[in-house]
Amino acid sequence: MGEGETKAEQAPKADHKNAPSASSTPESYSKDSEGGGGDGGGDARRAICGAVFTVLVLLGIISLILWLVYRPHKPRFTVVGAAIYDLNFTTPPLISTSVQFSVMARNPNRRVSIRYDKLSMYVTYRDQIITPPLPLPPLRMGHKSTVVIAPVLGGDGVPVSPEVAEGLKSDEANGVVRMRVAVLGRLRWKAGAIKTGR
Repeated sequence: MGEGETKAEQAPKADHKNAPSASSTPESYSKDSEGGGGDGGGDARRAICGAVFTVLVLLGIISLILWLVYRPHKPRFTVVGAAIYDLNFTTPPLISTSVQFSVMARNPNRRVSIRYDKLSMYVTYRDQIITPPLPLPPLRMGHKSTVVIAPVLGGDGVPVSPEVAEGLKSDEANGVVRMRVAVLGRLRWKAGAIKTGR
């Protein structure tokens, strides 16, 4: 009897050792694989975001350095001479003019050149145009350069307001006519191999 009880007690122990463990089931494998895939995707997204951020920071630093090195300044225009050759009035009122303005354009930049496209010039009096816009050829200015342009502006039968006609007559009689010259155009900057668009 003693020996039989000992054998009966050992049998369940053998069955317990041969039973499959819960960690080796297919269900537990699938859960582990799903968890590992999710962490990998998050790492990839973080790596891409970090790379994009680094590129943006580098581009910002390069842009700042270029701006500090070149730092383009606006060109300067100065009227250095003016002459009125013709100034006639007709009704309703219309004016015929022939004037010349000498304008000095200066590029103050040491490292940046300037090119002007589609330049035009006209004359105003009391904020009203009194000469048709005159197209000018393209103009290129190198570093620290100065150019003088002096076209003759004018036209026949340009309509103006009565106030402008009376003001011009009065100024002409007094010997001083206050006119303004306007220069319009598109400019492009060039610094080394870098060019701006039109």
